[in-house]
Amino acid sequence: MFYYIKGSLAIKGDNFVVVDCGGVGYKILTSNQSLSSAGSIGSEVCFYTYLHVREDIFDLYGFYGNEELTSFEQLIGVSGVGPKAALSILSVLTPSQFALAVASSDAKAISKAQGVGPKLAQRIILELKDKISNRQLVGESFAGSEVFATIESGNEAVDALVVLGYSQQEAEKALRQADALSLPAEEAIKKALRYLI
Repeated sequence: MFYYIKGSLAIKGDNFVVVDCGGVGYKILTSNQSLSSAGSIGSEVCFYTYLHVREDIFDLYGFYGNEELTSFEQLIGVSGVGPKAALSILSVLTPSQFALAVASSDAKAISKAQGVGPKLAQRIILELKDKISNRQLVGESFAGSEVFATIESGNEAVDALVVLGYSQQEAEKALRQADALSLPAEEAIKKALRYLI
């Protein structure tokens, strides 16, 4: 119904914002990531939204970036994952960290979210592994991801790309094309993924 809502930030709550748009205050449930990106009261904001309607529920969810909305929609498409669980996951993982956790079967990272146990994390990985796009993986920074914590350079970058589903030949070719063989692994992977999309 609403693609985005743009206006002045009127209120910031624990898990919501109110955006004043033409004199109407829209209460938008959101993640910690979006709350911190929204800025201060009175600033101009734009939230990409999802309207959740059920029998007695009429809630508006929104995110500061379209990537976060995409991840949210993927999550609520998983059986057993409701909007609250999806928000909880996106409050502890950025969209690219979430995509990487799914691609690398890192259930531990996903289950750090409040109310998300190991079984649900495994189901999310199982249902979304083939739906995560490379564009989502390129996102912001891979910093903090356990998959990259042990990676230093060179062959580790190839190994990480293989974990993400590419063949060794594809990984090596992409790293050569990106002129990234001598770069630190995290940077090399980000550059190589642009050639693999």
